[in-house]
Amino acid sequence: MFYPESIANLIESFQKLPGVGPKTAQRLAFFVLTLPREEVVQMARAMVNAKDKTRYCRICGNFTDSEVCTVCADKRRDSSVICVVQDARDVMALERMREFKGLYHVLGGAISPIDGIGPDQLRMRELLERLKKGRTQEVILATNPTVEGEATAFYVARIVKPLGIRVTRLAHGLPVGGDLEYADEVTLSRALEGRREL
Repeated sequence: MFYPESIANLIESFQKLPGVGPKTAQRLAFFVLTLPREEVVQMARAMVNAKDKTRYCRICGNFTDSEVCTVCADKRRDSSVICVVQDARDVMALERMREFKGLYHVLGGAISPIDGIGPDQLRMRELLERLKKGRTQEVILATNPTVEGEATAFYVARIVKPLGIRVTRLAHGLPVGGDLEYADEVTLSRALEGRREL
């Protein structure tokens, strides 16, 4: 299909978003064209504002619009427990539970030799600096259950254990509502290993 250059550029811009293919990009572009101009300007301002004002928390690496994120600034949080995650989006996912009351540390990715990402490209040094302050009693590894996430979890465990800090890993297994017949072998194996008494 041939579109005017302005529409083609808009479609191309939407295709840069993760998970957005050509058809979805086209749908989004045509939706934007139906909006009142004020709403489009408001959306554009919100994107530019978020890009300009969002930074990483100097303590944990979470997204924030100030020097320290709201989690690190909250004095009611349990500073003896740090949950290590790959990405700031993982913090938001865990916070939606409203059950974890400790602090976080965002690594900024996972170890992936194929992609040229080693421990030096992640926020490992900052994690060790936090742990050496002596207040942390437990580190929860909440990296993704992928090859890269597992490698990262093992690496973090290896450098944290000599500090005398308890290291735990999030349990992996079957999702609620899932069927055994559709689960892969690794998931079933993890679910069996992580079983608990009722």
